[in-house]
Amino acid sequence: MTKERFEHHEEAATAKRKGEHIRICLEEPVTSVGIGSGFDQLRFRHNALPELSFEDISLQASFLGKPLQAPLLVSSMTGGTQQAERINRRLAEAAQARGWALGLGSMRAAIEDESLAETFHVRSEAPTIPILANFGAVQLNYGYGVDTCQRAVELAEADGLVLHLNSMQEVFQPEGDTDFSGLLDKIADLCQQLSVPVGVKEVGWGMDGELAKRLQLAGVAFVDVAGAGGTSWSQVEKFRTTDPIRRQAAAAFADWGISTVDSLMEVRRHAGNATIIASGGLHTGVDAAKALALGADLAGFGRALLPGAALQTADAGTIDLLQQFERIEFELRAAMFGIGAGSIAELQETTRLVRTDGRPALVE
Repeated sequence: MTKERFEHHEEAATAKRKGEHIRICLEEPVTSVGIGSGFDQLRFRHNALPELSFEDISLQASFLGKPLQAPLLVSSMTGGTQQAERINRRLAEAAQARGWALGLGSMRAAIEDESLAETFHVRSEAPTIPILANFGAVQLNYGYGVDTCQRAVELAEADGLVLHLNSMQEVFQPEGDTDFSGLLDKIADLCQQLSVPVGVKEVGWGMDGELAKRLQLAGVAFVDVAGAGGTSWSQVEKFRTTDPIRRQAAAAFADWGISTVDSLMEVRRHAGNATIIASGGLHTGVDAAKALALGADLAGFGRALLPGAALQTADAGTIDLLQQFERIEFELRAAMFGIGAGSIAELQETTRLVRTDGRPALVE
């Protein structure tokens, strides 16, 4: 096979894989089994006299130097196909309308084939909100350098770059890239040279506190814990692979990872002044409120938004994406009202978050 034919084959394979990921996440049971996000183990102690007006509660926040109407993020999901382009544009429109930050899916497909770059061009739909470009950190070991990263940022007109850590996904992926050696030094070099801030995120297995501290010392501007309890990418790849060994082995990893709550608390403890995004199994604004009360700066929603963005139907009918954004915000504001927190800063300082046995949530 000539070099040109090989590169074309690789580009087509990447785009095909992205399409398969969308279908599987919409149609198959890919949530972690045996491990939850941990939010169901936490409760807010109700404050019967909040001493504030519901209308005066402010969700305003900021990220990467830009204002947000709510401390909420559309987590990185997809790109590289026509369907992904439609999904990204709908997500961008809703995020702009509600003042959320937006993470784009892996831009590897666009880097390999710039004809696919249009699937990530959403700045016209989202002119003022923070946008994150994204690709796998492991690609720094497969030919990607500062120039490639800068190109991804420029293609997306992004305010920052997030590198995702998906080692377990790559292991289960038939065509996976599994050389994760020496990446911390390369991430540090990238942080020094790229024109925008660099963040690092997991993809659904959580991040431990010691790693978050090492990333912080390397110059990483923010981390997304992306804990276990939501989408499990070993389960996603189970539905793609034709390898019977990988398919059978996936069951052993259905409960792999650090729950979102445990990861968030550990990262906050070890890297207390870092900017932290909490994602992984969030579905409601109450989940977001709990994450913020545990010390997150932003709460991220991923697969929960995908059916609405793809115009898919749920049991209750077609999901209206903008209404879903509004519902999450209303739930967040209502939770704040219920504990008497008038701002995100007050929510982050609350002592009213407890475990189901009554112990304070932040007591180890």
